Amino acid sequence: MSANEDQEMELEALRSIYEGDESFRELSPVSFQYRIGENGDPKAFLIEISWTETYPQTPPIISMNAFFNNTISSAVKQSILAKLQEAVEVNLGTAMTYTLFEYAKDNKEQFMENHHPVNSTTSISNIISVETPNIAPSSKKKDKREQLSKAQKRKLADKTDHKGELPRGWNWVDVVKISLGCLSPFLYSAFKQNWL
Repeated sequence: MSANEDQEMELEALRSIYEGDESFRELSPVSFQYRIGENGDPKAFLIEISWTETYPQTPPIISMNAFFNNTISSAVKQSILAKLQEAVEVNLGTAMTYTLFEYAKDNKEQFMENHHPVNSTTSISNIISVETPNIAPSSKKKDKREQLSKAQKRKLADKTDHKGELPRGWNWVDVVKISLGCLSPFLYSAFKQNWL
């Protein structure tokens, strides 16, 4: 079989196996993500596997660069990737995406035994402090708000109550006008003089 046929068969198998699994995500027909662990788990991590054109004869590209993994130290990420690469070498020439995801799930505790969450807030604050000078000059411009004239303000104040809200049924007049348009001109003018 050619690489494309192998990939099509594996893609179909992955879709059927992981159908309804919230941890699995197909980014494209040749790129997949799988979250190992539950959402709130501090030891959870995300693996991304992308197939090359000649996969499975050549190894896939395995990445842990997703934002989800920002709290994992680079040493732990490298350790996980090294262990996954060992599994790739064993399975080279066969469909291995499912095998790699399952291998990571089965060995999650071993992979994350040296995990100490990295404080990502400091790195984010450093990024923000570096970018702040570039943003500051542009923030000096103030957006001009549309100014209302005195007459417009008075008209708006007359329509609203003391809380600034329109009274209940304020738009009923329009409904009545439309309904009265069906009446004869004589009845409409009489109603308009007495009620509107």
